[in-house]
Amino acid sequence: QVQLVESGGGSVAAGGSLRLSCAASGRSFSHYAMGWFRRFPEKEREFVAVIGGDNGKAYYTDYVKGRFTISRVKGENTVYLDMNSLKPEDTAVYYCATPLGSSCPIRRADYVSWGQGTQVTVSS
Repeated sequence: QVQLVESGGGSVAAGGSLRLSCAASGRSFSHYAMGWFRRFPEKEREFVAVIGGDNGKAYYTDYVKGRFTISRVKGENTVYLDMNSLKPEDTAVYYCATPLGSSCPIRRADYVSWGQGTQVTVSS
């Protein structure tokens, strides 16, 4: 059974940084893409970033380009999201997710496994 567990959320002042981690278990994820989404109150989850399985290519939503970095260590079932220059509008619950293959989808519907989420709160 696939399990994704996020950690690293918390509260930070605007301009600060946080690193989120997602530990995956249940199968090998080295060939699978892994992504991050976030959910604002009373909104659907929206795409933040994804990193490919085999090629390690990364894609970001425009709102976080230049501020967030997604990464993974080859051979490890862990993906990271380094968030810098955080803004109050980044406040959300952040979710780790994985699709079925190595491609990098940005649609929520293409992801089949999800973590429980971790809260990130940025104060002004």
